Amino acid sequence: MSKKTRVTIKTVAADAGVSVSAVSKVLRNAYGVSESLRENVQASIAKLGYRPNTAARAMRGKTYTIGVLVSDLANPFVPDLIYGIREAAEGAGYRIMIGVGRADRANELDLANSMLDQQMDGLVLIGPHMSADEIMRFGVQMPTTCVAYHADEATSFDTINADDVRGARLAVDHLIAAGHQRISMVTLDQFKSPENHVYYHREQGYRASMSAAGLDQYIDVHHLSDPIRRTNDWAHKYLQSSDLPTAVFCWSDLDAIQLMSAARQIGKDLPQELSIVGFDNSSVGELLQLGLTSVSQSALDLGNVAAETLVSRINGRTSAVHTLLKTELVARTSVMTMTPS
Repeated sequence: MSKKTRVTIKTVAADAGVSVSAVSKVLRNAYGVSESLRENVQASIAKLGYRPNTAARAMRGKTYTIGVLVSDLANPFVPDLIYGIREAAEGAGYRIMIGVGRADRANELDLANSMLDQQMDGLVLIGPHMSADEIMRFGVQMPTTCVAYHADEATSFDTINADDVRGARLAVDHLIAAGHQRISMVTLDQFKSPENHVYYHREQGYRASMSAAGLDQYIDVHHLSDPIRRTNDWAHKYLQSSDLPTAVFCWSDLDAIQLMSAARQIGKDLPQELSIVGFDNSSVGELLQLGLTSVSQSALDLGNVAAETLVSRINGRTSAVHTLLKTELVARTSVMTMTPS
């Protein structure tokens, strides 16, 4: 296209009948933009063939900074994951900047937009609560990689995950092999588009293993409503049930440890009265006092691969990559082998 006919942001604004700043807000995926404005501007972008991503990045060059957006830092698995990202990023000459979204979609959007405004070279989203469409809009503007977020059909961003279904099946199969039948699962509530989130895939693995063993009648899933601000109260209430299972599979070590703590506070003998398995194999679960059996997904490896994948996007790769890393069960003392009656 000749210089005279080159499409600019002003061309898009004129075609859409809006201001340049309005087009900029749509391009930045700014929070608060109405759907009608977004559709109007995107229609003009599609009609005119405007390419904001390429033009903007060509003008400014690299900043050698990567934004890392995490839902929360309470989960003991997350620091090791961030360390893995930083290790690989620094090895490639990039520094990282961390934002905490507090598992709030609007807050995540604001932080991601800020990272975009600061002209970072790429973005790593850890367990985001944004929709795939919202992440896609960031992906067309800057290289984006998601960790702990399943979106195998996405083309504008990459995903790096542990094999959550297989990991959950390893946990439940281990309990079944130890003689347990009444096995429950503790997981998060089903939010919008649950199929993108790891807890959904882990629940599918739990259900698959229970069904494969002919234990459908014992399938019992306890959903926690708040992903961030819950306390041990949920565990105490759960343990007050008059019909507790003999074993519980928790979607994360964080909740498994809370359940173990609450059980011991009320005098339960673990694992004789209740066997518990977690997911993450976090360093806290390794402590001898806990001895938590858990599914390992190697936080360091996930972080390394996420950063390496993002850097390859920054360096020009355009095809999407969706990677599943192997999971393993690490057996410790939190599971008791049942004696046949």
